[in-house]
Parts: sequence; structure tokens; C-alpha cells
Amino acid sequence: MGTPTSSTIAIPETGDVPRHVAIIMDGNGRWAKKRFLPRVAGHRRGVEAVREVVKACMERGVECLTLFAFSSENWRRPTEEVNFLMQLFLKALEQEVEKLHANGIRFRVIGDLSAFDPVIVEHVRRGEALTAGNTRLTLTVAANYGGRWDILQAANRCLAERPGEPITEELLAARLSLADCPEPDLFIRTGGEERVSNFLLWQLAYTELYFTPALWPDFGAAALDEAIASYRARERRFGRTSEQLAATLPQPKVG
Repeated sequence: MGTPTSSTIAIPETGDVPRHVAIIMDGNGRWAKKRFLPRVAGHRRGVEAVREVVKACMERGVECLTLFAFSSENWRRPTEEVNFLMQLFLKALEQEVEKLHANGIRFRVIGDLSAFDPVIVEHVRRGEALTAGNTRLTLTVAANYGGRWDILQAANRCLAERPGEPITEELLAARLSLADCPEPDLFIRTGGEERVSNFLLWQLAYTELYFTPALWPDFGAAALDEAIASYRARERRFGRTSEQLAATLPQPKVG
């Protein structure tokens, strides 16, 4: 995977294929409502979209895929829906982790797991341990996660580990939940909303943002390709001018 680089400290590696894709999977409930189905049917269909996007990322050479599954603010949803989401999460852990392992995918969960049922936490830790050595793709699921929580927990770790020392960008970045992954190259949000909603606030500093009206259950390999095509059309300068960027690109051979 290479050494992760902070985009505000040094210029990270870039290429035609984003190394790290981060997605807010929005629109499950609206997808169901349009079909006169209960909201839970949209969440169930959303799991199928996850399978397709994971497969597509592997095929396209993406190294890291981070999915925002449940935010720290999602506890505010109706109790029945939250309970269903917890059951769906547990079922996915029971049914999908072995398949991920068989395909060489490293699985992990970031967020404050203390609020989850111990059975869910046990399955998460078991899946993380099983797949820890896999390198084909790192699949990270953000659950009970918030970007502000992430920064605060990293700052508190700095204070605990280095009391009395100033917190530097390097120290804090090394203690964030995704410290061992490159910062996201491409952020995708489905469902038509155009905000980051407390997701990876630190890590998205120089990420290319892509918003689509497609609802998450309708998002698949073709939609991912559209997002990557948009990413390829961007000029990623990281503070430099276009002329500076052009000077760093390989020059065509003459003769």
C-alpha cells in the first residue's frame, strides 16, 4: 500500500485510479419509499449494492474502500429502524466476512463500538483478526463514527501518550482511525445531498468530492465508473499552480 502521506504536509501519490475511495451510502429509505416498501427494504437492498461496489473496486485496482454505514447521529432515527440496522449489521458480519477473507480483503470497523451489543463487537473483532493479513483491498466500515469524534480521540491519545508535549499534525494524524491508509482520493455521496455529514473531516482536506442523485441501492459498477471518470478529469494541484503540475508530468518522447 505504501506509506500514507498527509496532503497538507507532502504531495501524495496520485494516479488514474483512486487509491482510496470513501462513500456515504445515502438514499436507502427513499429508494424503498419510491417503491411503496418499508424503509428496511431499502437497507436490505443496500447490502447488495455494497457487494457490487466492493467487487468493482477490487477489479479496478482500488486499494482502500471506506463506507459510512452508521453515523454517531444515526441513533436519532426511529428505534425500530435502528434495531433493524443493528440486526442487518450482525447478519452481514455473520454471512460476509468469510467471503471477504476468501477474496483477500482486509475488513475492519472504525468508530466507537462501545454502544453496540457485545455480540456485534465480538463478530467485528473476529472478522478483523481473520482478515488482518489480507492485502487485495482494505474494506473499512465506519459505524457509530463521526469525524469530530475521530479527531478528539486522536487528540486525547496524543495527550495520554505524550503528556506535556504539543500536539503536532504528524502526531495527531498518526492516531486517527485511518492512519494506515492513504487519505481518500475520491469521496462519493449518493442520494443527492451535497455535504460530508461529519465523515472523515480531517482526511477529506484535499479529496475530490463527487455527488450523485443516484440512490445507494441503485449504485453499482457503472455508477462507480462514472465517479472515477469524473475524478480523472480533475486537476489535483495540492496548492500548486497548473504550470507547476504540468512540469511534474512525464514529457512525451520526441523522435
